[in-house]
Amino acid sequence: MARMIALGVLVSGSGTNLQAILDAVAAHTLDARVAVVISNVPGVAALERAQKAGVETLVIEHGSFDDRRAFDAAVVGVLREHSVEVVALAGFMRLVTDVLLDAFPMGVVNVHPGLLPAFAGVHAQRQALEYGVRVAGCTVHFVDRGTDSGPIIAQAVVPVFDEDDESTLTARILSKEHELLPRALQWIAEGRVAVEPPRVPGGRSRVCVRGVRASLGVA
Repeated sequence: MARMIALGVLVSGSGTNLQAILDAVAAHTLDARVAVVISNVPGVAALERAQKAGVETLVIEHGSFDDRRAFDAAVVGVLREHSVEVVALAGFMRLVTDVLLDAFPMGVVNVHPGLLPAFAGVHAQRQALEYGVRVAGCTVHFVDRGTDSGPIIAQAVVPVFDEDDESTLTARILSKEHELLPRALQWIAEGRVAVEPPRVPGGRSRVCVRGVRASLGVA
């Protein structure tokens, strides 16, 4: 049974994935309240989206801090002030440190525009096109200390067409991100998500989502 979870959302740009979360909350398909939206960049559209939804916003500029850990400590302070339980990275263009991850163990969720573990890091869509894959997609995963290496919660697939360029493929994947991120957060709210230890020594932790075919992001 789902319970209402308190979300903190970190953003850096236009906020379309934030909007997907806000829309899912408004439609009662995501049992959550967005407690605070934090941007490391002032004046971005994501802040306006949050404000229109009546969500508290705050700008914490990363350039005001000596290093990433100090910035993350300030972010953690705000998240705790708002009793945040789960942190969603929605177009947040900063690498997070152990300061944030230790404050929310297996509680920081990211959406990546690639089918991890393939095409981790930046420009995943470009990487997919350069490699010549016939399918691409997106991944919602827990964040760990590696680069896009945390346990995978769900993935969704899109076709890659011969005429695709980076912009058209990005748009197709982004549409799937808007569906998959709120859905994965709802599974967390419903208590369906558990992280299991690696099955082999040196392997990756994996996510079990009770009652869901999580690899494809469908029930």
